[in-house]
Amino acid sequence: MQYILIADDNKDITDVLSVYVKKEGYEPIIATDGLETERLYEEFHPAAVLLDVMMPLKDGYEVCRSIRSYSSVPIILITARGEDYDKIMGLDIGADDYIVKPFSPREVMARLRAVLRRIRSEESEGKSRDIRISNMAINLEEYTFTIDGKRIPLTKREIETMWTLANNPNKVFTRDNLLDSLWGYDYFGDSRTVDSHIKRLRSKLDSVEHPGWNIKTIWGVGYKFEVTDTE
Repeated sequence: MQYILIADDNKDITDVLSVYVKKEGYEPIIATDGLETERLYEEFHPAAVLLDVMMPLKDGYEVCRSIRSYSSVPIILITARGEDYDKIMGLDIGADDYIVKPFSPREVMARLRAVLRRIRSEESEGKSRDIRISNMAINLEEYTFTIDGKRIPLTKREIETMWTLANNPNKVFTRDNLLDSLWGYDYFGDSRTVDSHIKRLRSKLDSVEHPGWNIKTIWGVGYKFEVTDTE
């Protein structure tokens, strides 16, 4: 049996989502605060997490960071806060999608199906293999990223960004390309999401020298992984 972890302190919401999760063929697990969410995740290892942001004891952002530090499980944030800043922050810390209350349970299930399809598609395409370019190594199976053997603490989304770019060296990706590839075609975002994400990623990469490659901005278009070490 596969589980979906539903974390929200509103019983009406968890009751409704539980019904729809069962219709999708999963067994729902309910958590009503952040600490219980982490405990139940460790116990059941669910296929995905529907995570409310405003929860007692530990908010959804903290829980997302905690789970994402060791797991690539799909996480969909659900919250009443719909400002662009909140959405971008949620995605940058590793959430796979972001839904604003009030919502349609059918929309939540559609987003859930889309995220799970994307994960299955990536696995079937062999995206678990390693990439090694110059002094950089990416392992998408273990979700690790290293430069000169030093592990750089990137989020799940940041590692996926590096994998997408580095797997296509010197290919230019438009912002829309990256939105579609990394957030999914049904994500309602804009170019600011990508720009903010790349800015945060670069700040982490610059902690270690990497003269053989770089993420280059193509002004007015997007970004590419530029390989400068030809040896």
